Amino acid sequence: MSLTRRQVTVAALAAVPVAFCATGTAQAKEQRTLYIAGDSTAAQKYADAAPETGWGMALPFFLCKDLPVANHAVNGRSSKSFVDEGRLDVILGLIRPGDVLLVQFAHNDEKSEDPTRYTEPWTTYQDYLRRYLDGARAKGARPVLATPVERRRFDAQGNAVTSHGEYPAAMRALAQDERVALLDIQALSLALWQRLGVEETKKYFNWTATEQDNTHFNPPGAIAVARLVAGELLRHRVLAPRDVRRLDERIPESWITWPSSATA
Repeated sequence: MSLTRRQVTVAALAAVPVAFCATGTAQAKEQRTLYIAGDSTAAQKYADAAPETGWGMALPFFLCKDLPVANHAVNGRSSKSFVDEGRLDVILGLIRPGDVLLVQFAHNDEKSEDPTRYTEPWTTYQDYLRRYLDGARAKGARPVLATPVERRRFDAQGNAVTSHGEYPAAMRALAQDERVALLDIQALSLALWQRLGVEETKKYFNWTATEQDNTHFNPPGAIAVARLVAGELLRHRVLAPRDVRRLDERIPESWITWPSSATA
């Protein structure tokens, strides 16, 4: 399905920088922007979904030096459907030399029952991811791959278990072949859920009185994952020390806000 003109306009407006370091003074035309292409685990959430929170909503709390985040992640999208709907084209129409394109997909690529979203890890998944890499490079921007954040799953012995099959391995291999930075958020989040344990992890996912959601985050979970992402961006030298802040500080949950509405 192609994007309508209205949807393209909404997506372009969504790319307007939404968060700045308080000390920044550079004009917008001189700023780098960090773009996110991904699914519901990263996406902006709105008031009707609260307290569900995408990690992309919390990432600006860890960035500074006038590095805004343009979060194009959308619920339910795979690496394939994001491209097929024209959403990557929207980003490539906006992205500039020096910007960063951070790509995280797999949750919906795994849905073999849905041909509009399904990709096979070692063939079509890698093929679609290359479109993001090639597109960003053609614009003079830096592509970065991030393995999918893990779901909350534990075995009978209380061990955190993986849920993404071969997709993380396929992304790691692609990153090595293409010589792009890889943020291994799947491995880091799995280790975090293991440290927290079965009960404590419920405080990080969208568990409410009416829902037990082991995929999507609440504010503490989104903040925790965004901290992992920011730390990896620094560790892999995608960002410099001057570009990040608060990596070791507590982020108040009250900083998370949900706008009233939006068109996906």
